[in-house]
Amino acid sequence: MIDIQLLRQQAHTIAAELARKQHNFDVDAYLDKEAQRKSLQTELESLNADMNQVAKAIAQADKNNKKKLSRRATQIKTHIKQCKAAFTDVKQSIDDMVMTTPNLPHASVPAGNSSKDNVVVRQWGNIKSWSFAPRDHVDLAKSMGLMDTETANAMSGSRYMILYGDLAKLQRALIHFMMDVQTQEHGYQEVYVPYIVHRAALEGTGQLPKFKHDLFALATKTQDHEAAESYLIPTAEVPLSNLLRDKIISATDLPLRYVAHTPCFRAEAGNYGKDTRGIFRQHQFEKVELVQITEPEDSWHALEELTAHAETVLQKLELPYRVVILCGGDLGFAAAKTYDIEVWLPGQNQHREISSCSNMTDFQARRMQARFRRRSGDKPELVHTLNGSGLAVGRTLIAVLENYQDAQGAIHIPPPLWPYMGGQKVIA
Repeated sequence: MIDIQLLRQQAHTIAAELARKQHNFDVDAYLDKEAQRKSLQTELESLNADMNQVAKAIAQADKNNKKKLSRRATQIKTHIKQCKAAFTDVKQSIDDMVMTTPNLPHASVPAGNSSKDNVVVRQWGNIKSWSFAPRDHVDLAKSMGLMDTETANAMSGSRYMILYGDLAKLQRALIHFMMDVQTQEHGYQEVYVPYIVHRAALEGTGQLPKFKHDLFALATKTQDHEAAESYLIPTAEVPLSNLLRDKIISATDLPLRYVAHTPCFRAEAGNYGKDTRGIFRQHQFEKVELVQITEPEDSWHALEELTAHAETVLQKLELPYRVVILCGGDLGFAAAKTYDIEVWLPGQNQHREISSCSNMTDFQARRMQARFRRRSGDKPELVHTLNGSGLAVGRTLIAVLENYQDAQGAIHIPPPLWPYMGGQKVIA
């Protein structure tokens, strides 16, 4: 959530900045609601003052005047009730507008309307020249009988898959490898988190209310058998970032680095009909997620660092990739700046996203009230939150299959994964 005080003071400036993210902030509607809120607030204060004066007068009045003053008090109470109801409605309208307003883009974010306007900032690795036509991951996996989308679709619907044998083992190896890189080499603390969260957790990270159509809602009940609004997590970013919800920690505890492996669940409502072949875009997929929580002045350095941590996995696996900075029109709702890491997929003959690394500045922290104190007695300040995939496991699996295939359709396992595969070097 953007700073409401800043919005009140600089509504037109903020609207211009949000236009860089292709977001149309209705300044006139907002200012009209703000004027109503101020007017009602002033009226409430005046009515409450009147009520206090009447109450004092009643305490000192004789019997005849008490009746007259009591009637006056009843009238004021009615007006206060009406004014409070109107104030609540206006404030709710403002809150709804603010909750659906995205984070402001950083000054370094390039202008643009779509992914076509993203800017490549660096590339790593050499794209292999093939003596044969490389096959995509679907042909490779199905030729070995290790992937079954038909049975998965029959039992669960479209965009699910079943992996067998060595392919399931390779996915597990990738997960363990990624977790070890981040915990042992980059100092992230491993965390096991719930896969089901309440609405407030998703509001805190910005998935709700804007992206409700992309979430899987659950019909759950509390211990008191009351219905609760709960959802499957779309990413471990949600529970990891909410670890500091409604907390005030010491600056000496920062930065915090968390990593978690979880399944992720997304309806992909906005991507209907896109990437339907294979396992590139699934409703259920595995991901290793990185989250950093920092002091405000450290978050931009942390973004470069976190992105490099995700890149390390691809470098160790010797998978060619590039890093792009997202333009304003392609930037996510909560992000102030994002780097996408795109791995080379020979079966598609193009780079595809495998990780997004973003600085959310204080946008999520304000919604979650995640704060820190620099020194004892200081006023609490909002932390900055960052997140990124380290990496999307299914897409890394695709990249390994397609980049390490040979002419016979065998898959040569990257050396860093040999220990996690029990010494196995080839899937044939």
